[in-house]
Amino acid sequence: MQFREVMLPEFDLEMHYTRKHLERVPEDRFGWKPHEKSMPLGRIAGFLAVIPTWSIDILQKDSFDVAPATPSQRMKELTTRAALLEQFDNNVVSGRAAIAAASDEQMMKPWSLEAGGKVLFRQPRHLVLRTFFLNHTIHHRAQLGVYLRLNDIPVPAVYNASADEMGGMFMESEPARR
Repeated sequence: MQFREVMLPEFDLEMHYTRKHLERVPEDRFGWKPHEKSMPLGRIAGFLAVIPTWSIDILQKDSFDVAPATPSQRMKELTTRAALLEQFDNNVVSGRAAIAAASDEQMMKPWSLEAGGKVLFRQPRHLVLRTFFLNHTIHHRAQLGVYLRLNDIPVPAVYNASADEMGGMFMESEPARR
């Protein structure tokens, strides 16, 4: 079995759950944050909309520098749920295509994360896709779930039921019976 055959079903599942969270982002709360050190809700949601493009950078470049020299490399601020979902959906399509086109040889090649030209880590691309990309998505999606809860917005079921929904990996969510 090829790396992409293992990675694509997981990618699809995680992007499905991430979209469910993004669908609930309240437009009137984009600037809300639970603490002064926290990112605003809209920024976390916007970050989740961009993360699917990381698979392209991981698979088509040898490295990525998190201290970009040009403003064009920075995240565009989104102000509506529709724009957020459109960007996410487009990025999922292109991110998925990059994974689907990747060979095992490409997945084994090293990739580096840098900051201002300094290497922070170097790992095989398949490992970076799993940890730095998918796990990172899961982490920030969980953060968004907390933000939704603190704003009294029902949190989607992921992997299993939430306090607001029944559901799980193989079932469509339905309202919780409580």
